[in-house]
Amino acid sequence: MLSFYYNPDLSAGSFRTTALIKALTEKLPEGAHVEVVTTLPNRYRTFSSECSELETHPSLEIRRIRLPGHCSGMVDQSKAFLYFAKEVKRHVGSRQYDLVYATSSRLMTAALGAWIARRKKAKLYLDIRDLFVDTIKHVLPRRLLLLTRPLFSLVERWTIRRADKVNLVSRGFKSYFDSRYPSLPCSFFTNGIDEEFIAAGTRLKGSKPAHPLLTVLYAGNMGEGQGLHMIVPALAKRMRGRIIFRLIGDGGRAAALQTALQNAGVDNVELLSPMKRDQLIQAYQEADVLFLHLNDYEAFKKVLPSKLFEYAAMGKPIWAGVSGYAADFVKSEITNAAVFHPCDAAEAEEVFEKLSLMNTRRPEFIDKYARTKLMQAMADDLLSVAGVRLR
Repeated sequence: MLSFYYNPDLSAGSFRTTALIKALTEKLPEGAHVEVVTTLPNRYRTFSSECSELETHPSLEIRRIRLPGHCSGMVDQSKAFLYFAKEVKRHVGSRQYDLVYATSSRLMTAALGAWIARRKKAKLYLDIRDLFVDTIKHVLPRRLLLLTRPLFSLVERWTIRRADKVNLVSRGFKSYFDSRYPSLPCSFFTNGIDEEFIAAGTRLKGSKPAHPLLTVLYAGNMGEGQGLHMIVPALAKRMRGRIIFRLIGDGGRAAALQTALQNAGVDNVELLSPMKRDQLIQAYQEADVLFLHLNDYEAFKKVLPSKLFEYAAMGKPIWAGVSGYAADFVKSEITNAAVFHPCDAAEAEEVFEKLSLMNTRRPEFIDKYARTKLMQAMADDLLSVAGVRLR
């Protein structure tokens, strides 16, 4: 099981893989064994958490690789992955596997999984959480893109065609895969809601905010994909005297966000470092509205942000700057949510008025997207590819 992030790191990949491993180990037949190869917490430069490099259980071994220090830039991330890949290759050595699973937002973890599966003559199950080749055209400079995109396209084709099955976390990815890999078996186990958020949501009170100045909270990555630097300064300025933004997180565009806020001269935005889940849940509970945004790029019309699931479980009003599949999902699945076009501060202000500033229970959504239920089904799917008889 390859995952660049794993518990106790803070990322969608970490939470997802941790839940899947729990479901998987409960279903393994006697004598079966799972190896997780991952990293020590490194998602954010401003967050660290102590844990063991080697963790062993009766049917489970977790190997966490210590990466050299790095930041969120593409060069640093590339160096970190190359180090990870070198250490993974050393670790797998002469070990034998029946199945290799890799979860990948960036393509190269999937490619590493494909390389191991081929070398070990093992089945390959890929969990695809992002369309890397489709996304990098919005991130890389044009000259660099012309050099690298053909190479990454080749790597993607080589990787995906070696998979025995691929899971897509967003149904918005389906058209991309249908056009390129029409005969590939796919499943659609999306992101889900962890128990901590379900439990926290049940403690909601339905009252309106008692104070006139509303707290709008965003928690998560602050990268090019989220585009907070493109929306928050203008939106905060328009709604000064009505809302205070609390932004919790870090990422490659955090500095750009801070500069944009200074240039806009706004004083109603608070920037906070990443925090552990118990602190984050408390911050959710104290907020009046939860905010989400994706940058205005064509590739992001296919994605489904994992953050939507924990937001919805908290029962707070949701204010989302998304388009494409994510916008359709919010409108059809989540009550008391207002959607605006990404980077459009005027429309964001307009749709804000449609929100009910009351907490809203969403029991049907929670039942449908509880992470435990989804990962139980995904574990069955994964083991069926391995040819394992379930308990």
